[in-house]
Amino acid sequence: MITPVLPASRTACDPAVSADESITAWALAARGGDADAVEHFVRALHRDVQRYVAHLCTDPQAVDDLAQDTFLRAISSLHRFEGRSSARAWLLSIARRAVIDSYRYAAARPRLSDVADWQLAVESAQPRDLPGFDDGIALLDLLACLPDERREAFVLTQLLGLPYAEAAELCDCPIGTVRSRVARARATLTALLEAAERPATTLVA
Repeated sequence: MITPVLPASRTACDPAVSADESITAWALAARGGDADAVEHFVRALHRDVQRYVAHLCTDPQAVDDLAQDTFLRAISSLHRFEGRSSARAWLLSIARRAVIDSYRYAAARPRLSDVADWQLAVESAQPRDLPGFDDGIALLDLLACLPDERREAFVLTQLLGLPYAEAAELCDCPIGTVRSRVARARATLTALLEAAERPATTLVA
C-alpha cells in the first residue's frame, strides 16, 4: 500500500546538517593530504553521487563511470576547495558537470536511451526506506513523471537533503525558483499518490 505522505523538508535540526559539517571537515583534511579523510569523504558521499547522477543521466551503463569520474575530478581539485559551501554541494556540482560533459561527448555519437533501463539505473541507487513510501520503486515511477527541472530540485532538496540555497546555486537559478519547483513537484507527487490509492472503478453487468 502506498501512503500519500511525502518526505518532510530538511530543517536546521536535521542530523544531515551536522553530517554535512563532518563531510566538509573531511574534505578540508583531505585537501591537506590526509588519506583517511579522503576515504571518509568518498564513502560518505558515494551513494548520494550515484543517486544524483542516476536521476540526471540517460545512460544506465554510465552511472558508475560518471560517479567514479566525479570523485576523480573532486580529488584532483581538492586543493581549490575552501569550504565556503558544503562539500556535498561542491561535489554534486562536479557530478552535474561530469554528466553535462558526458552529454557533450555523446552528442557526436547519438544513441537511443531505453526508459526501462534508465529506471533500472535509478532503482539501483534508490533507498528502500523513504518515509511515506512502502517501496522505492513507487517513488521512482512517480519521479519519472516530473519535468526534469522539478525532479532535479526535488531530488537535491528532499532526497539528498541539500539546503535550498545550495540547490539554487547548483541549479544556477534563484532560491525562489527552487522552492517553486519543489512545491510543484510535491503537489504533483501527492496528487499521483492519492490517485494511486483510489480503488479502481468496477463495471457491474
